[in-house]
Amino acid sequence: MQAMILAAGFGTRLLPHTLLRPKPLFPLLNQPLLLLTIKRLQNAGCDHIVVNCHHLRKQISEALQGMPGVVVLEEEVLLGTGGGLRGALTHLRDEPLLITNGDIYHTVDFTHLYTSHNKNRAKVSLAVHDYPRFNTVRVDNGRVVGFEGSGDNSCLAFTGLHVIEPGILQVIMPGQFSCVLDCYRRLLAAGEKIAALRVDGSFWTDMGTPEDYLHLHGGLLQGSIPCWPEINRPKDSPFLINAAASVADDLQMDDWNCLGRVVVERDVILSRVVAWDNVKIAAGSRISDSLLSS
Repeated sequence: MQAMILAAGFGTRLLPHTLLRPKPLFPLLNQPLLLLTIKRLQNAGCDHIVVNCHHLRKQISEALQGMPGVVVLEEEVLLGTGGGLRGALTHLRDEPLLITNGDIYHTVDFTHLYTSHNKNRAKVSLAVHDYPRFNTVRVDNGRVVGFEGSGDNSCLAFTGLHVIEPGILQVIMPGQFSCVLDCYRRLLAAGEKIAALRVDGSFWTDMGTPEDYLHLHGGLLQGSIPCWPEINRPKDSPFLINAAASVADDLQMDDWNCLGRVVVERDVILSRVVAWDNVKIAAGSRISDSLLSS
């Protein structure tokens, strides 16, 4: 199996935190999401993975340097989802390509998605589900029939997971910004089949806002969100503190917290906080519902 992780975006809804690191490298329970996603793809059978990057791309290149079976493509100019995929075409094998966004956490079965595509004889297969916040893909009898839905009962949400036959990317102009959905619209107009593979029942979040990011941590730490086996979640505890953290012995924690290699001074109370490496929490702080990145 081969896969591509789209990891080039700016993550503007997560500013100012994305000024420090690209969203795919945001830590999830103190481990970069991108590295966890790669592990998960490899455990599903992917032996060839392409990752494109643009915003703070050197951080991604350094994080993946020397990783077997992983090719990193740095984009000097942001190319969008279509342009990024087109730029990867010469690095792809002549076999179906599994595509995932680099900023989503989900429990969709990669292997099932891939094998389902191989059975449905479509050039594109989109993983979709009922997620009212994003329901814009019009579906009829297992096929995608449009991308400008109004949110009625025929519309579902695109998860950012799809499997394609790489040859369809030839129609995208190389080196130019493009949205891959425009390519799919052209396929529909030409009468080609785009399969809609429903993944209802799987957990999914795009981790697009600080609130989404905190909610994901809380769910993972408290057990309400399924945890990937690739993540070493603390058992029977809603609190995770990096072993290298320097924490005062009077720290009080409520609900859940996830702390990286931080310094926590005396008389601090934390509740529902994610703190990245190198954060210093001053004496007397009372902090809740916050992402601390610097």
